[in-house]
Amino acid sequence: MSNAVPPSTSAIATSAAAEEQPTGVGALRYILGKLGGAAISLAMVILLGFFAFKILPGDPVASIARERGMSAEQADQLREQLGLNKPLWQQFFDYLGNVFTLNFGTSYVYRTSVSELIGQYFWNTILLTGTAAVIAIALGLWLGQKAAWKHGSTFDRIVSGTSLVFWSVPTFWLALLLLMIFGGTLHWFPTGGMVSPNPPTDPVGIVLDVISHMVLPVITMVAVVYAQYLMVMRSSLLEEMGADYLTTARAKGLREDLVRRRHAVPNALLPTVTLVFMHIGGLIAGAVTVETVFSWPGLGKLTFEAISGPDLPLLQGTFVVFSTIIIVMNLIADLIYRQLDPRVRRA
Repeated sequence: MSNAVPPSTSAIATSAAAEEQPTGVGALRYILGKLGGAAISLAMVILLGFFAFKILPGDPVASIARERGMSAEQADQLREQLGLNKPLWQQFFDYLGNVFTLNFGTSYVYRTSVSELIGQYFWNTILLTGTAAVIAIALGLWLGQKAAWKHGSTFDRIVSGTSLVFWSVPTFWLALLLLMIFGGTLHWFPTGGMVSPNPPTDPVGIVLDVISHMVLPVITMVAVVYAQYLMVMRSSLLEEMGADYLTTARAKGLREDLVRRRHAVPNALLPTVTLVFMHIGGLIAGAVTVETVFSWPGLGKLTFEAISGPDLPLLQGTFVVFSTIIIVMNLIADLIYRQLDPRVRRA
């Protein structure tokens, strides 16, 4: 016969408090761990942004001197003005000081502040990639849940197969194809830039002019990206379709459309939400190809021109900005995933 004494009310309360405390501690530990990982990644990006571009082939001073017809003495003076005659360690500490003050120096090609250039072109990239991201996410999620609900049907095969084909196509190839057909042959859309050489003066005309320049680059970015959201949404929803709670919902008399929209889709969205934030950063960084092909005045085109220089301050500035966006988006995805998934909160 057991002589165990039942626990008192105070002991139960103490035990409950002890169980609750690790949850808050675990959340803080998780957040600090993710912040620490992001900080380490950013530090590695800053280091890479200096040393990786120092080993690029080509001498920026020699390139500028060739273009401007400068003498050897003038080239030496230019090298001194740009600080390229300093020891490598001194250049590195100058670079660190510029990065932490958000001053990336002066562009060799544009002869203006790199920070001003990035600020000027940044919002053009956000406009282009933001529009493409919204359309790709909406299209991918909508088609993904439709394809999963009609799994094995002709609609599912056509939608999945088409998306995989576009996903496999190189971005630059699709951009050039659209540019050649719809811009060069049919003349339906402008072939490059953000505004026409003689843009309209009225506000509505200006907006429509910008939209007409956005159509082809946005279609290119959407076509190669939406398949990721479609396939993840389709896979997640297929896993949910056999769940018991859907059988219960059907037993209550709910129509299939309501079962899908109210019960299955919200639960299937969990992995897709984190994918959205992770790929938005990559979409912005991947704008280099599209902006270069369509001559869109954004950070991507600016990066391409910096590589062609080579314009080291501009290249370092755009590299740090693109990498920071990706790191921040991945951090947001990790933090949101923890809030949405109780299994991660309990871990």
